[in-house]
Amino acid sequence: MTRPAFHLAIPVDDLSAARRFYGEVLGLPTGRSAEHWQDWNFFSHQLVTHVVPGGDGRERAHNQVDGHDVPVPHFGLILSIEDFHTLAARLREAGTQFVIEPYVRFQGEVGEQWTMFLTDPAGNALEFKAFADVSQIFAT
Repeated sequence: MTRPAFHLAIPVDDLSAARRFYGEVLGLPTGRSAEHWQDWNFFSHQLVTHVVPGGDGRERAHNQVDGHDVPVPHFGLILSIEDFHTLAARLREAGTQFVIEPYVRFQGEVGEQWTMFLTDPAGNALEFKAFADVSQIFAT
């Protein structure tokens, strides 16, 4: 296993719904848990869903990026192109409603990438992306 690079804790208002989404829809392995929280193996990073009654992530701002309203705040991962398309297919198969459907952003430009945005049942926004050339992740 790759050494985890980050730990992220997010609020959810329904742990059962979070377990269905992160475990069944995204297919993430579980870690430790208790009555009010669940650890997840988020592509070799630690994600923890904590129950916070009424503390969902539905209130947010949006920024215009490449003609789309990108939800802020959001979190996610950079995947390989193959893993990105596998996850997109899995999400479509599960009937996921995307905030921004999978598409190529900045096509033919520095930083060309596949991207998609969705929300979990508590309204936390997630972005998954895959760069055409990973050396351009931090290119300007």
